[in-house]
Amino acid sequence: MVNNELSLPVPVIIVEDEPLIQIRLKEILLDMGYHKENLLFATDLAQANSLLEKHSASFALVDLGLPDGNGIDFIKTLKKYDPSILVLVVSAWSTEDVILNAISAGATGYVLKERDNLEVMLSIRSVLRGGAPIDPFIAQKILKKLQIDTLATQSNHPSNKEKTEVLSKREQEILILVSQGLSNKEIADLLSLSRYTIESHIKHIYRKLAVSTRIMAVDAARHMGILD
Repeated sequence: MVNNELSLPVPVIIVEDEPLIQIRLKEILLDMGYHKENLLFATDLAQANSLLEKHSASFALVDLGLPDGNGIDFIKTLKKYDPSILVLVVSAWSTEDVILNAISAGATGYVLKERDNLEVMLSIRSVLRGGAPIDPFIAQKILKKLQIDTLATQSNHPSNKEKTEVLSKREQEILILVSQGLSNKEIADLLSLSRYTIESHIKHIYRKLAVSTRIMAVDAARHMGILD
């Protein structure tokens, strides 16, 4: 059932060259309450860029393997056009480098095409609520890579206890809620704080952990032992 309180940003650009996947994504978005006139489909980068110039975008579903290039290039274009645009990668690619490059380019979340419609819908809903969903298979690969990288440089870093103490108790509390997929507004309501205060705390968390996105903050905190 569609949650009527869920904000549905429009228009949506869907960059996908496989007809069957296009149909799947269209059905999912329609089931969520979108209207077909707000769904703009592109099969390659050229079409995607053309749609962006003509219609703008508030949300995008982007495949990475496209006939004329990599979807990461379009993600960069979207973020340059408007840093607030939400971007969910829906791709079959699952290598660590590709995933990290997509996230670094500005992807809000990442889900594999092999997931069923419900799982894809849940990822979309999470993005629209301010979350940063990462496919479980992908999350495991990223965490494994981070663990390997950290072991290689562990001797040059302070202890987990020292890192944990970098964040205040309030910042740790907010980061836990961020990891649960809550939006800034939802966190503000839950803690009886203003949205501005929550945004300020999150900026401080980013600076202290030397990250630039919610996904990176959660991953870094989990690795440091700040989050379970």
